[in-house]
Amino acid sequence: MDRLLAMRVFTDVAQTGSFTASAERLDMSRAMVTRYVAEMEQWLGARLLQRTTRRVTLTDAGEQCLRRSQQMLALVEEVEAEISPPDGLLRGQLRLTCSMSFAYGHLAAAISDFLTIHPLLKIDLDVGDRAVNLVESRIDLAVRISADPDPALIARPLAPCDSVLVAAPAYLAAHGYPQHPVELSQHRCLGYANFGRSTWRFSQGGVWQEVSVTPRFTANEATVLLQAALAGGGIALQPTYLANRLLAGGELVAVLPAWQPPQMTIYGLYPSRRQLSPAIRALLDFLVVRFADRRW
Repeated sequence: MDRLLAMRVFTDVAQTGSFTASAERLDMSRAMVTRYVAEMEQWLGARLLQRTTRRVTLTDAGEQCLRRSQQMLALVEEVEAEISPPDGLLRGQLRLTCSMSFAYGHLAAAISDFLTIHPLLKIDLDVGDRAVNLVESRIDLAVRISADPDPALIARPLAPCDSVLVAAPAYLAAHGYPQHPVELSQHRCLGYANFGRSTWRFSQGGVWQEVSVTPRFTANEATVLLQAALAGGGIALQPTYLANRLLAGGELVAVLPAWQPPQMTIYGLYPSRRQLSPAIRALLDFLVVRFADRRW
């Protein structure tokens, strides 16, 4: 039995809670995934997983095995990364996570160009805004937009992130153009479910203005709110990396352009400088250069 591969399979099943889901993720048959887990249990002499018709859960022995397996797999990856091949080419697989909006708007294209430069690398991108434990999820790099990144992680700035209020011309023709932030409380506002849901902040000439809004439609993802704005659903606060192209084409109109929402930063986040692989370092350097002259 390839015990290292068996650990990878077991760890994936423990994370997904499904033999079928892990088979799809690992490009294996479900029977092969089941066999590797069974061989792990036979090797250790303990049941690692409880199987039900709906879900797979860890036993106490499984919890211990998962923790040790993750440590061993991380050590293997670290050794592989530190011992560079004689030709100096970057190899292996990187696991990234990023929001849907930035992945769609810019990161997917950037990764494609990076992989063209490094053809022996593979990258798996997990798209979503949920907070994840990078170590437990075996994520090498998180690309996140924040004004206050997690202090437990190393944060490398990649680019500034400006935002703009936008609405469809049809909506503004029907409901009017607000002249001051306080008038937003009288409009249909499209809000983020995860932050800034009821209070929006703007500045003009160093003076800050807060306004309370009551969104009738909220979502946890910027591209969803963007589509709602395009459909005439109301006024949305959007990152300029998504909105600028639509503003230039006239599909959206900037609302209160003299008032600026707070600026945030796009960061590359990772757990430790000590364990930073050459491939992640190269990717970070590439993204910093790539986004240096972007005008979002």
